[in-house]
Amino acid sequence: MTAEDPQKGRDRPEAETGAATALAHPNIALVKYWGKRDERLVLPWTDSLSMTLDTFPTTTRVRLAPGLRQDTVTLDDELLVGEPHRRVVAFLDLIRERSGRPEKAVVESRNTVPTGAGLASSASGFAALATAACAAYGLRLGSRPLSRLARRGSGSAARSVFGAFALWHAARAGYDDPDLGSYAEPVPVRLDVLDPVLVIAVVDAGPKPVSSREAMRHTVDTSPLFRSWAASSSADLAGMRAALHRADLDAVGEIAERNAFGMHAVMLAARPAVRYLSPASLTVLDAVLELRRNGVSAWATMDAGPNVKVLCRRAETERVACAVRAATTGGSVHVAGPGPGVRLLGEYR
Repeated sequence: MTAEDPQKGRDRPEAETGAATALAHPNIALVKYWGKRDERLVLPWTDSLSMTLDTFPTTTRVRLAPGLRQDTVTLDDELLVGEPHRRVVAFLDLIRERSGRPEKAVVESRNTVPTGAGLASSASGFAALATAACAAYGLRLGSRPLSRLARRGSGSAARSVFGAFALWHAARAGYDDPDLGSYAEPVPVRLDVLDPVLVIAVVDAGPKPVSSREAMRHTVDTSPLFRSWAASSSADLAGMRAALHRADLDAVGEIAERNAFGMHAVMLAARPAVRYLSPASLTVLDAVLELRRNGVSAWATMDAGPNVKVLCRRAETERVACAVRAATTGGSVHVAGPGPGVRLLGEYR
């Protein structure tokens, strides 16, 4: 760039100038991921299957800064320090190693979902970070290796690489390297027939008292029910894939609800117990049961947090949302359909 031509280079993609921006959406697992068999590689004990949402996106910009002595990371204009900062730096180190580029980076990320509240903010966050950082460092990856890489930041981020429904393989057969055998891929679903909606009851938008990482480790180590749940989860996954193939929303909902309740039962059986369910959660769950008694196909699922997601048909969205809203005292209710996979943007917003 010269003084005579100050605009030179501005029409190039950000990635060519060492900067890139990506947008990703959270996903909600219908067959859950809970527990790692390898902490370093973030390899799960079980396969999982999720729906990526069309709401609550995370936008992340990564800009290389050759003169910077250490990476700087902001989330919603707040500078990250401690463990959250360390996780991002460790993830960037993976990309620097693979790309052969040593530059430190400035990372700016914005969430539209409450962070750390069991609403999959880490899934959208690390899917967006993986995509933007790879582009900024000039590392070209297809969707499968990108999913593997995103997994190293947050396991569920492997699924947010893809839109609609995605299956994350815990250990795909045929790979000698366990890192290569664990990735997500799309699950074909006739969305026009299934037409699913998740009504999300945010009963508590605050951060969880126990992080998912800590709770997973404690559950695997101490809960006598974990192995049984993991075995039943394999059967749930087979049933879920069959239900999605035939676009049977009732079967999808039934399997999702029992799988989620099983996961929470495993946590309650840990010693001492990990309890994310709150009185407000139970009130919403009671409302879902009442909807079914009245002939409405509504099924609940919950992640590691008190907030409840209710699966229903799009045609019944308003009735379900009204019932959930009435049960969500002091909280908020959101409606989400199947959303897109991660993508690069032309600018940071």
